[in-house]
Amino acid sequence: MTLELTEPERDLLGGAGGEAAALAMRVVVSAAELLGARKLTEIRSAHIDGCLHHGDGGVEFAETLVRGGGRVVVPTTLNVGALDLLHPGVVRAAPERTRMARRQMDAYVRMGAEPTFTCAPYQIGHEPGLGEQVAWGESNAIAFVNSVLGARTERYGDFLDACCALTGRAPLHGLHLEANRRATVAIDASGVPESLASRDVFYPVLGTWLGWAVGDEIAAIVGLAAHPTRDQLKALGAAAASSGAVALFHVVGATPEAPTLEAVLGAGEPREIRLDADMLRAARAGLSTAEGVERIDAVAVGSPHFSIDEFERLAELVGTGAAPFAVPFYACTARDTLAELEARGRAVSIRAAGIAIVVDTCVVVTPILPASGGVLMTNSGKFAHYGPSNTGYDVAYGSLKECVASARTGRLVRDEGSWTW
Repeated sequence: MTLELTEPERDLLGGAGGEAAALAMRVVVSAAELLGARKLTEIRSAHIDGCLHHGDGGVEFAETLVRGGGRVVVPTTLNVGALDLLHPGVVRAAPERTRMARRQMDAYVRMGAEPTFTCAPYQIGHEPGLGEQVAWGESNAIAFVNSVLGARTERYGDFLDACCALTGRAPLHGLHLEANRRATVAIDASGVPESLASRDVFYPVLGTWLGWAVGDEIAAIVGLAAHPTRDQLKALGAAAASSGAVALFHVVGATPEAPTLEAVLGAGEPREIRLDADMLRAARAGLSTAEGVERIDAVAVGSPHFSIDEFERLAELVGTGAAPFAVPFYACTARDTLAELEARGRAVSIRAAGIAIVVDTCVVVTPILPASGGVLMTNSGKFAHYGPSNTGYDVAYGSLKECVASARTGRLVRDEGSWTW
């Protein structure tokens, strides 16, 4: 299949936009040819995952683009880096690693990307419209922008996302195309009681099960007894992208492309699954590697980064005048969200309880947790999935309320009532 380029695209490839743009265009064209795309599509925005330092090759790539005059040509946000630039002492890293991580973050800012450093740019104003073509990296952000906002992106990873941002182009394939956004699996969730479907703790479990059950297929969930909030949909997508490879899901009546089940089904008969209690209990158990323990050693929330609404809920649970927590407690968020939290006067009471607010990064991608190891409690399906391998901590999953209650004494608190239907 031959890739057809427009005249402006051929000009970019030939160097009309400068050395860096030509390099980026070669990468985009090669990716398109590999994927079998016939054309490129113009994008309206990008979210770059490649500013997280995994090795010095990432620094070299970014600085090569800078030296070549690279500039993003669409609104572009940056995913988390390996440092908390507002609280530099929070990360435990050797000086050389810190220096290289900072260089990588700085390079993308020098190319004109916004220094957002968040895995949830949709919470700080970067919200593409329904049907807009974009090129986003970071698995939860991809699931959210496709599913909850209804914009269109494929799973762009390091460093193809940056090349799309510099060229304003992406391969026209996969989820960029209407025909590929149809559901092939129909999930009947009508058996889940509203008492569970209305709770935040349900959605990472549902997402984990969904990733296990469908892999990279597109599912339409129908029959939920409660209308999920944005934060609940965020948690669902993040867990599904972590446990499987879900880049798009539909919740009938809640996500923009799915007013009805028929609106999102393809031509063939979908695979049908009826969600039951055993499926959810298995997924919930799979989120914990520390079952049977009585004590915890730390709590971490905010993957994806905490929203302002989640912080409001945390502040309510913490209350005022309560004794500080017995174990370290970390809440990861965007610097813009922290600024709003401080403007509302909420940050003082949250910090007074002993909660460390981490920005620009998170505790699973860089060493922030105490080096002693132990049991980490979280309400995040994504933290639960990556925590053991990335941090060396075993994980106990629970609701935000359970996390706060457990942090007060260091003893694991769980409410099993909602899971016994």
